[in-house]
Amino acid sequence: MATRYYIRLPDATRARGSDASLSFSAVSAEGFAEQLQDALRHATLFERWKAKQDDPDAVDPALGATDPDAVVHGEQADLHIDLVATTRISGEVLRQRLRWLAGSAWELRDVTSA
Repeated sequence: MATRYYIRLPDATRARGSDASLSFSAVSAEGFAEQLQDALRHATLFERWKAKQDDPDAVDPALGATDPDAVVHGEQADLHIDLVATTRISGEVLRQRLRWLAGSAWELRDVTSA
């Protein structure tokens, strides 16, 4: 069953993780949506993060979950960006991916069944 996550980036210029190689690089709502969608559909971001760990083999493989059907839409609204992600990925994994991508500069506004 898919879940819809409503995410806000209050200040897109601050929506960057602490590691530039894992972080958002987008500047538009569409770009942020595309990068988050890629992070949900493919294991590339997870694999880059995992390779940086002291003991990559000890990393919980569940954190690498992907959803090839994940869809993310982005919209510029005043000074913030709203993202709507529809995915089967758990909220825990979604939040981890957002921390890698945006650091703490994001808000989970709502969660509903899709």
